[in-house]
Amino acid sequence: MENANRKTTDFTTGNPLSHIMRFFWPLLLTSTLQQIYNFVDMYIVGRGLGDNAFASVGNMGSLFFLIVGFSLGLSNGFGVLIAQSFGAKKYDDMRHRIAGTIELAALMSVVLTIASELFLPFALKLLNTDAVLMKNCLIHGYIIFGGLTASISYNISSSILRALGDSKTPLVAIFVSSVTNLILDYCFIFIFKTGVEGAAIATVLSQIISTIVCVIRLRQIEIVRLSRSDFKNERSIYTDLFRNGLPMAFMNSITAIGCMVVQHFINRYGVDYTTAYSACCKYLNLFMNPAATAGNAMSAYTSQNYGARKFDRIKDGLRICLSISFVTYIILGSLMTFFPELLIRLLIKGDASVSLACEFMPICGIFIIAVDCLFVVRNGVQGMGDPVLPMWSGVIEMILRITAISLLIGSIGFKAAAIAEVCAWSGALLVNIYAFRRRLHPRFKRRPSVVKNFR
Repeated sequence: MENANRKTTDFTTGNPLSHIMRFFWPLLLTSTLQQIYNFVDMYIVGRGLGDNAFASVGNMGSLFFLIVGFSLGLSNGFGVLIAQSFGAKKYDDMRHRIAGTIELAALMSVVLTIASELFLPFALKLLNTDAVLMKNCLIHGYIIFGGLTASISYNISSSILRALGDSKTPLVAIFVSSVTNLILDYCFIFIFKTGVEGAAIATVLSQIISTIVCVIRLRQIEIVRLSRSDFKNERSIYTDLFRNGLPMAFMNSITAIGCMVVQHFINRYGVDYTTAYSACCKYLNLFMNPAATAGNAMSAYTSQNYGARKFDRIKDGLRICLSISFVTYIILGSLMTFFPELLIRLLIKGDASVSLACEFMPICGIFIIAVDCLFVVRNGVQGMGDPVLPMWSGVIEMILRITAISLLIGSIGFKAAAIAEVCAWSGALLVNIYAFRRRLHPRFKRRPSVVKNFR
């Protein structure tokens, strides 16, 4: 059912497959554009400034995810509660939650910007960043973290839109900002010869544009137009938002810490290892993207139906989103397994780095199905209002990742980074499968007819 001038989608009625696919495709295009932009951005940096600049920007990936991932987790956690209110048709409650989200996002922007700017030099030393790369890492990092408000604003506004079933507006926002970003990248690096700071400035400016597009759309949706009274929230509103958002934020940050430790071990072996790992991570992020998108669709769909107490529809969403993950695994996992060198040479030139990356890619290509399923199941758990077990799965993910890299890198070299990823994905998936069954099964036990169908 469509309402509010067809700018929102109600997932609680109608055909689940039709709803999910209509929501999924714009969301996939959005996230694919983001990944393609990141890929082309790194391509421009590598081709325009060389492998060392490529490694410098890539070295910032895990640190950037630590900070931005925390804000993204909060945004997604807040969005789950907004979607549940929307699904339950409690629009007054929904507006109070949106107002509280905006206030908390403003506070979060100030705190994270200050913390990240102060923490940056220390963090780069913890990562064992090579002296050759340190200057570029600092330049790029200070600019990116200085523009965190733009990134957080986009995450919050797009999260609210997805909670309301609107996946098309974030697509428009990312399309416009990505085109702008790539044009600015080219101009700054090849015409103005600015170095890595040009790529960072282009990123911040494009995030501002994407935020503006989302905010304009939100102002057009009648049921989310806020008044002063919506900002007069009781303490319980903020408590609920933090109770759901903080575990999801900590889960992302814990995962990022595990990745930073892997980066620490990788960087100890020199620039060739750092360059290879940066290229492999770009492909992992790109090829995980369809399953991650299916997970986001699962989150919005599950949140609305959970809020509406329509538990029998949730299993349909799980089956559909897992099917999407399996199809994309067959295609993209095969590319990583059988054509690693062809893929890697699109990003980097050095033979030593390419050879290392070709050890990593096939291993992850075979086992990437674990993380594909993880995205769907974990988002389903979070959509049902349980952020705590997914957070603990992040702890297990971190422990397995750190244990594998520390024990294996000395004996098998760069392959240890791939095995660390596979171990982390598998452990987290098992925890979230248990959490999903635990969260959903008691609901079905109250409805015998549904239990029969579920089984």
